[in-house]
Amino acid sequence: RGLGDVYKRQVLALRAKGLTPKQIAKNLGLKVSQVGEIVRVSAEQETLARKERGELAPIAQCYVNTDCKQRLLENAEESSIVGGGRGLATVCVARTTGHERYEVCTYLVDYWCLGLKDTIGLKKFNGTQYREFLEMVYGQYDSYQQISFTEAQAIVWGAIEYAKTLGLKPHKDFEQTKAHLGEWKGEMQLKFGRDGKPFYFQGPYDNTAKIFKALRESVGDGNFNYFVEMEGF
Repeated sequence: RGLGDVYKRQVLALRAKGLTPKQIAKNLGLKVSQVGEIVRVSAEQETLARKERGELAPIAQCYVNTDCKQRLLENAEESSIVGGGRGLATVCVARTTGHERYEVCTYLVDYWCLGLKDTIGLKKFNGTQYREFLEMVYGQYDSYQQISFTEAQAIVWGAIEYAKTLGLKPHKDFEQTKAHLGEWKGEMQLKFGRDGKPFYFQGPYDNTAKIFKALRESVGDGNFNYFVEMEGF
């Protein structure tokens, strides 16, 4: 038992330095399966302890489509952004629960007007499933880039707060994914809307009449722009 504890401490110390199970096994003269088992059990124990303390799993990665990053985080001109014609962003927040283990939520944001349009999660993936999920989620965009957790929070929470000023609420499923996003303390303040005004771009499942009513009551006619489909066009 004592030798086992020694190996466990050595394995976890090397893992904390970023070594892979294969590298650790070679370094300590162990089998990769032995190292993998120590890492797995340790991760499970830490996950249980963290849940008992009411803590979230550590952030692994956050992503957003490139056109949103250019518009909100880099303040690029609308005319120079490729693929940004609808003011939509998909923010992916992945937390790690162990080696190649992820818990993921995604947030579909309309940063021109509506705030949080949709949200999906919590999904649990291994490494391969996670990478395939990212390719599927961002397949509708020209490209996507990694961003910081603070930036991800600022996009989602900021858009929600902006929409609230227009009388618009986030998607009902946000109650299920809100905790995953963590508490936002307003570290970054981004500019929402388009050209200084709300710009409503009609989606296929929108209650357009309700949205127009909210915009008229909050900012008034002439103080917002819109693009809607009309019958026959």
